[in-house]
Amino acid sequence: MTSAKTHRTAEEIGRTATGPRPLPPLGEQKAAAELSTVDTTLSNGLRVIAVRRATVPMVELRLRVPFADPSGTSAGSQHSAAAEILANTVLTGTSTRSRVEIDTELALVGGELDAVVDPERLSFTGNALASGLGTVLEVLADVLTGAAYPADEVERERARLVERITLARSQPSVIAREALQKLLYGDHPYAKEMPEADEVAAVSREDVVALHGKALLPRGSVLVVVGDVEPAEAVSQIGDALGAWQGDGEAVQLPPLPEVSGGDVALVHRAGAVQSQIRLAAQAIPRTDERYPALQLANLVYGGFFSSRLVENIREDKGYTYSARSHPEFTVHGATLLIDADTASDVTAAALLETRYELARLGLVPPSESEVDTARSYAVGTLLTSTSSQGGLASFLVNLVALGLGLDWLVAHPQRLAAVTPEQVAAAALEFFAPANFTGVLVGDADLLKPKLSALGGIDFGGVSFQ
Repeated sequence: MTSAKTHRTAEEIGRTATGPRPLPPLGEQKAAAELSTVDTTLSNGLRVIAVRRATVPMVELRLRVPFADPSGTSAGSQHSAAAEILANTVLTGTSTRSRVEIDTELALVGGELDAVVDPERLSFTGNALASGLGTVLEVLADVLTGAAYPADEVERERARLVERITLARSQPSVIAREALQKLLYGDHPYAKEMPEADEVAAVSREDVVALHGKALLPRGSVLVVVGDVEPAEAVSQIGDALGAWQGDGEAVQLPPLPEVSGGDVALVHRAGAVQSQIRLAAQAIPRTDERYPALQLANLVYGGFFSSRLVENIREDKGYTYSARSHPEFTVHGATLLIDADTASDVTAAALLETRYELARLGLVPPSESEVDTARSYAVGTLLTSTSSQGGLASFLVNLVALGLGLDWLVAHPQRLAAVTPEQVAAAALEFFAPANFTGVLVGDADLLKPKLSALGGIDFGGVSFQ
């Protein structure tokens, strides 16, 4: 006996008079519940923020150490090379624990600990069962105060890093990012997100040990712990564990970036490329600026999510690209607006034309009330979703603290977004998305691209060649 059919196929839905059932309206977006927290500074200068979020019996840890070059030199220094090797070897052993012992102790409490570095900061990311917080803190303290940097580990990681850098620099996205950073920031250290392979090869174990002593400092750093913990007890544990972490001076912040000025897009020749990378940038404002919520919504309408104008135009309507987006990028001192799109060579000029057209249209044909409401719902929803987990909240919070903000900003931001009017979004669109505000780079085969780009205009053809 055949059972009764309980659903319609996609084909049947498309052919029936009623069609698909309408989606229910979005519910009211609610701000995050009040969180129990302690924010204090230890005697060694380390700022500690502990937040109770008992959704699961886990704890997340984020340590952010400002890690700019202590010598204050430019992007041409060896600092980034030594910093990369330090981040890759700091967890490979101490005077009391081998690499295997570190991994084993963490595994026994369901935990892990990783380190990464960029031009701004050295970051430690860890997690464990809530009952294992003490173990994670003990291991972290041992690493911070007694990392041994075994010679064989340094040699091994140095060789791996040279290979990874060589491979990465063959990737179009990396070429585009490096070219854009160089265009925007010149020899500022922030422009050097990846060291040269020969610089890495020249770093010795002694260089890494010296950098640890000079730059890995508690004063000016911040540790965020989020999880199934009592904040006051967690802070006490942290104080006991990390009190021995000492150092002269303060962790070094990256110097302010130069402001981004609009101008021509620089063509970066990559011989034989069948695709092009479009990367545009303009000066923006930090989250502390009262205009930021309006700018955030204007960016979403332009290219910040799948239903944006840019995506609808060059992806859905014209098929010029599979992926296009716009997004803000924040540093300690400011922010930029970035636009990314990858296109086939034969439609690169057309895609750039439409990208500029949508920039102008955003200011001249302001977002409608419906567009603003959709962007607002998306902004609030993604904020609450991204910070609903312990790990998401810890990561978001440690980045906010670096910008001079805190948990109160996060809790209140949905209300700020709710208060933004379409008129304020229109004003932000007109001020920040004018095509003349933007500069950038375009990576592709100049022989294929130049005829159409010449007709389009606004292109600097004196770019760098990548073979």
